[in-house]
Amino acid sequence: MFRLQAFSRNLRTELKRSRKIYFYDNGVRNAVLNNFAPLTLRGDAGALWENFCVSERMKENHYAGRYVNAYFWRTTQQQEIDYIEEQNGRFRLFEMKWNPKKAKANFVPDIFKKTYDIEFAKTITPENYIDELLS
Repeated sequence: MFRLQAFSRNLRTELKRSRKIYFYDNGVRNAVLNNFAPLTLRGDAGALWENFCVSERMKENHYAGRYVNAYFWRTTQQQEIDYIEEQNGRFRLFEMKWNPKKAKANFVPDIFKKTYDIEFAKTITPENYIDELLS
């Protein structure tokens, strides 16, 4: 297991004391939840997908020798970015969507765009995860 801390640079609306818990192995996550049902029968498929994507990105960074600060971002207005990497003052943003039809081309809130230097923002779906997540 590992935790992601909330990213905050002291904007009034950013949540500072929040964290998310992830598993390096989704099988362990399933065992803890005692849920081994097929994805089509699960109510947590989106959370399972997000866990998979975040853990695989963390592993990819480790194997590639990329040292980044990893976070998620959420505001009091319920705006959220699933996964953020900060390196050399620049930000890489990732949104994980199990259902590609729900993926938005522009998921980055305006306040984040105005405040931080974004290198890129990607939406990761089952259709594009190999090319987008492992690069």
